[in-house]
Amino acid sequence: MTNNINRIFIAGLVMMAVSCKKDLAEINKNPNATENPQPDYLLTASQKISADLYWGADNNFNSALLIIQHWAKIQYTEPDRYIFSNSSFTSLWNTGYAQSITNLNTIIQLPDERANVNYKNVALILRSWVFSLLTDAYGDIPYKQAGDIKNNLTPAYDTQKEVYFGLLEDLKKASAALTTSGNAIAGDIIYSGKIDRWKKLANALRFRIALRIADREPDKAKQTINEVLGDAGGLISSNTETAQFVYSTSPQQNPVSAWFDTRDEFRIAKTTLDKLTALSDPRIPVYANKPTDASVTTYVGVPSGLTTSDANNLGFAKTSRPGSYFFAPQSPAVIISYAEVLFDRAEAAARGFTTEDANALYNAAITASFNQYGITDGTIINNYLAQAAVKYDAANFKKSIGEQKWIALYGQGLEAFAEWRRLDYPQLTPAVAGVLDKKIPVRFIYPGSEQSLNGNNYKLAVANQGADNLLTKLWFDRY
Repeated sequence: MTNNINRIFIAGLVMMAVSCKKDLAEINKNPNATENPQPDYLLTASQKISADLYWGADNNFNSALLIIQHWAKIQYTEPDRYIFSNSSFTSLWNTGYAQSITNLNTIIQLPDERANVNYKNVALILRSWVFSLLTDAYGDIPYKQAGDIKNNLTPAYDTQKEVYFGLLEDLKKASAALTTSGNAIAGDIIYSGKIDRWKKLANALRFRIALRIADREPDKAKQTINEVLGDAGGLISSNTETAQFVYSTSPQQNPVSAWFDTRDEFRIAKTTLDKLTALSDPRIPVYANKPTDASVTTYVGVPSGLTTSDANNLGFAKTSRPGSYFFAPQSPAVIISYAEVLFDRAEAAARGFTTEDANALYNAAITASFNQYGITDGTIINNYLAQAAVKYDAANFKKSIGEQKWIALYGQGLEAFAEWRRLDYPQLTPAVAGVLDKKIPVRFIYPGSEQSLNGNNYKLAVANQGADNLLTKLWFDRY
């Protein structure tokens, strides 16, 4: 693991060489830059960059986790009140395109003698995941022309429908092309070169995207899901197959860990803690710490969207930080869990897309989430599942699955944000001192730089999608 992480430092030079425009590279060559980027170094770097992008402050715990009310802020509460600008969401866009996608494209385009078929298709799967994060957050985005600044310095935007449909084809192609006989890969921190698991991840992402479009394109969603279930590559089928980037120690630790080393402004949101408490959920000690003030013997959540003064008045020592699990240096960035796959299968069955047992899959999903955090006692799990508020309700599957999936996705801000918009559960109350007239954001704003650097295409996207603000619903968010 340490050797793989250390590749990132070398890959920094690699990325400098491959992400610059060709004309600038010719004019101002760096004699210390790598002329022949190696796929294993690029793969390690791309995985680390993408995991940090997904799990770090700007896109996760200082935005999406606040919107979805998993976490709340005890100070500097502006983001918790939905006070964002067109510079607030530049990280996902700029890093996603300029580093993650550009470098994954480099692997895909390397000559066959330098990057075998598995390198290229693992890169295609990762690129599809990054594109899905971008379209889930912004809506219409550059896709077909993205990551090729030599030919498309101002790439056109594709509609969200076109992006999702394209990603389904990319993932299907990648899964089919991966081969488990020969063609070993190195530099893979997520699955340690296990190609069979990359096939499962590709299928799991296809399943996820199929449900993303289910309210708009049910026939396409059903077709894709049944293709996946019939695919010999299979789906993620245990917690050991969960797709995740496992961090190392400082300075390559989990970005949440790095943040908490020097700052202390996040707490578990009262919304989440109240729900967990009402259900006597055994994940509470994982999701939250007790206050450091010894006189406070219970967990204490912070209401979402307080003013800074009101939040401060609750007391830093008298409120509960997120659980230590999430800011441990080696805590993983979960891309897609076994629990999520089971919830997805339950929903597909509930929608009539498959003949599987939705109730059994729903219970298995909750159990998998418990197991993910080391909760394996059968009595505890069965007592939880037996509660009236937990039992699967076939007449309102979106409520049952939406609420339990929201709990299971704790810490995965971007994914929880997308699923909450799609399923419309749990039914959240807007921030206490929110600035959006008692409404909750339903998308990220495009970076302000797009208006100046890619203005014509930006304007076309806004004309197609709607006003570039936090309250414009995206195509997939039908209801």
